[in-house]
Amino acid sequence: MRWVVLSLMILLSGCVTDSELEPSAAQREAQWNAQNVFPQNYKKDLLAFLRTYLNDPNHIREAGVSPPQLKKAGPGDRYVACVRYNARNESGRYAGVKDGAAVYVSGKLDRFIDGKEVQNYCKDVAYAPFPELERLTR
Repeated sequence: MRWVVLSLMILLSGCVTDSELEPSAAQREAQWNAQNVFPQNYKKDLLAFLRTYLNDPNHIREAGVSPPQLKKAGPGDRYVACVRYNARNESGRYAGVKDGAAVYVSGKLDRFIDGKEVQNYCKDVAYAPFPELERLTR
């Protein structure tokens, strides 16, 4: 009798489709939007990241940062802060001004974008001086 009940349960469990287990589009959008929390400590997060990201975080010049703004990132909006800096390269020379975009999820730094894609996020932002980055050390 136990085998019959067990076999019946196994057969019935196969009737559940993947679509019944997946959230609806509205649920996915609500989950995505719930993670859009303004990053209160965005400058501290950027400083901590850039300290390890840059080859030489000492004596950075021309540092600027924009306040986080909701921008299209992935399937929806995310808070994005843009940062501009002129850091030294491996040989100790200044490499020229570079831009980066910090994408935040649930108020925390999720990923840092550099390269050509930064233009999509930072083309129309206003940079404010970022003296904390200029005073950064290892």
